[in-house]
Amino acid sequence: MKSDIQIAQEAKMSPITKVAESFGISPDYLDMYGKYKAKIDDGLYESLKDKKDGKLVLVTAINPTPAGEGKTTTTVGLGQSLNLIGKKAIVALREPSLGPCMGVKGGAAGGGYAQIVPMEDINLHFTGDLHAMTAANNLLSAMIDNHIQQGNTLQIDQRQITWKRTLDMNDRALRNVVVGLGGKSNGVPREDGFQITVASEVMAIVCLAENLMDLKKRLGEIIIGYNTQNQPVTAGDLGANGAMAVLLKETIKPNLVQTLEHTPAIIHGGPFANIAHGCNSVRATKLALKLADVTVTEAGFGADLGAEKFFDIKCRKANLNPDAVVLVATIRALKYNGGVKKEDLSAENVEAVKKGVVNLKRHISNLQKFGVPVVCSLNHFVSDTEKELAVVKELCNEMDTAFVVSNVWAKGGEGGRELAEKVVEILDTKPADFKYLYDLDLPVEAKVEAICTKIYGADGIKLSNKAKANISRINKMGFGNLPVCMAKTQYSFSDNPDLLGAPTGFEVNISEVKVSAGAGFLVVLTGEIMTMPGLPKVPSAEKIDIDENGNISGLF
Repeated sequence: MKSDIQIAQEAKMSPITKVAESFGISPDYLDMYGKYKAKIDDGLYESLKDKKDGKLVLVTAINPTPAGEGKTTTTVGLGQSLNLIGKKAIVALREPSLGPCMGVKGGAAGGGYAQIVPMEDINLHFTGDLHAMTAANNLLSAMIDNHIQQGNTLQIDQRQITWKRTLDMNDRALRNVVVGLGGKSNGVPREDGFQITVASEVMAIVCLAENLMDLKKRLGEIIIGYNTQNQPVTAGDLGANGAMAVLLKETIKPNLVQTLEHTPAIIHGGPFANIAHGCNSVRATKLALKLADVTVTEAGFGADLGAEKFFDIKCRKANLNPDAVVLVATIRALKYNGGVKKEDLSAENVEAVKKGVVNLKRHISNLQKFGVPVVCSLNHFVSDTEKELAVVKELCNEMDTAFVVSNVWAKGGEGGRELAEKVVEILDTKPADFKYLYDLDLPVEAKVEAICTKIYGADGIKLSNKAKANISRINKMGFGNLPVCMAKTQYSFSDNPDLLGAPTGFEVNISEVKVSAGAGFLVVLTGEIMTMPGLPKVPSAEKIDIDENGNISGLF
């Protein structure tokens, strides 16, 4: 069996200009990055802004497990399948982060015969977007420390600086650092720390900004900390947002690539859904909706994180109305939720599926609360048995949810034909009645509790003293009406990664609440979640290599 990277390296890609032309995109709107990648100029959207939008389909999944669920693979495969049955479809995805590529999760370009190519480029430096975000973020950090060094006319309280430096890599040693050591000429010593780039508010702003001027405005609204009078200090106060916007002037343009079957794929932005809002850019999604009959997009990790944030943050901010949701599951993941160890997942275990299917059941129930029709797509593995499949099908029937077995990893678009046909049927016959989970005018605590009780299944929330103080300050500053972005482990509905299935009888511990004023949401940290991951004992980087001919191996 060929590996993902072998399949990608053997692919015969079309020039990106040809892929663009198949959807009526003139080369005049493309800024080329070689033969197979391009940035899309703003003029294209302006030329299409009066055109009616196509349908919007979100792909999400059950809680991730070490067995893998194949959400991105399903997203890519569905896009290919829709084109195969005669629908004009575009895939809209996030950009991968180098952290997971070198860590444990691997890349984010799909798998098997449902991949985005050039896979190596996309999973590594791509068009440099994440590096530009890192630079913009760290420019602001440098200007904060320089301002303090040069007299601190804004009276920034060094103990209340909330802005962190960033690096697009997993590096636990940088979570807490001290800067400014080495004497007077090297700055004023203070505690600082690093986040991974995808967790930066700069990433969120790029993904939510409507245009370059909106981007600059939002950057100026970033709160970097507080002064000695406990008043917020912004990037605009430091005069940093103009230069930050300059660094991001190309980054804000969506990227165009292709699938293995030459379906256009717009990849732009890459926030993690466990610590950020987990969706690709508004600009990319809106452009795709103008170009295609059906736009297939995804939101990160499980539906309790990515999908909830897609609905309550991205759709609310961008006035998007999703038409259907595809919920991805695997028999292997359900068995894992049912207590089976990773090394035993290939053996038939119907009882474990029956036990673990509660995870799928809760996700279906949650998605139905948003008023959008759901299709359950079971990502097929050769070890799946008919008895195990029957358990999932029975549950979906009980919940009035369409059920389809997908085999896009092995067969590409053809392997998702039935899924594509079912999605089109849903789009044609079951109009969505989309609604948000909570009202923005609710108190901050009530919005957090709504997510924790209605989506996670918790009995309630437990606020730390720090979180209570954070909320009090947020209300005084006038930001209490913003939507909520939960930072929570992706492995469980709870804030404890070891509680699998559909746990009950728990509270969600809220450790801190931060305001991302530029992005326009509140970040709520739960449990022991961290915004700078660490590498595992055996990182993927140890397996990645390159030969004398430039051929890459070990990347997946």
